[in-house]
Amino acid sequence: MKKIFRALGPIALLTFAGCAVTSHEPRNLDSLKGEIRDYVKSGRYERDIAAVTVTADAWLVERSAQKKPGERLAVVFDLDETLLSNWEEIESLGLGYSPSVWEAWVADGKATAIEPVRGVYRTARKLGLEIYFITGRREHQRAGTEKNLRAIDCIVSSALIMKPDDLKGTTGEFKTVARAKLTAQGVVIVANLGDQESDLIGGCAERTFKLPDPFYWSQ
Repeated sequence: MKKIFRALGPIALLTFAGCAVTSHEPRNLDSLKGEIRDYVKSGRYERDIAAVTVTADAWLVERSAQKKPGERLAVVFDLDETLLSNWEEIESLGLGYSPSVWEAWVADGKATAIEPVRGVYRTARKLGLEIYFITGRREHQRAGTEKNLRAIDCIVSSALIMKPDDLKGTTGEFKTVARAKLTAQGVVIVANLGDQESDLIGGCAERTFKLPDPFYWSQ
């Protein structure tokens, strides 16, 4: 850059000095991916999750103590990046996404448990609450999903509600309808846990608990 300025001469230098050039380019993708990897591997990601689940655990205990006779209290869990961690698959793709790789990953049922959330699941079971898994995974992925839930000892639930293969519309809309159906059946959803805003919008829950997810965004 010094050689260029010397070639332009003093008049050009004065011109450049009076015109500050600003860049409007977005953040570098590799830098952002590096920040995300550090967030996960440093333990900060799980600590942020744990901070949410401590509050959720306390709420379940408090709300269960207020249970009225005959009241059907329930907890709703999303699966991916809520109860199940897909970090191994996400990182293997350079924090990208491949439909075929995702299908194989789900079928293998190798996602690990997100421990703080599994703790909330165990609290819900101990308190005798109904447990519903409502996931954007499609119905044809049921076998692999159930295999994965067995592997992390979370197979016991009142229902695993999966998105029909032919259903159009957003996942958020599907989950809202699913919760509404449960409440129409007399279920009182006292807590709804998810990593996406689309897991939580639409109501039908006394309290919602948003977990961090720096990996992707889903409607």
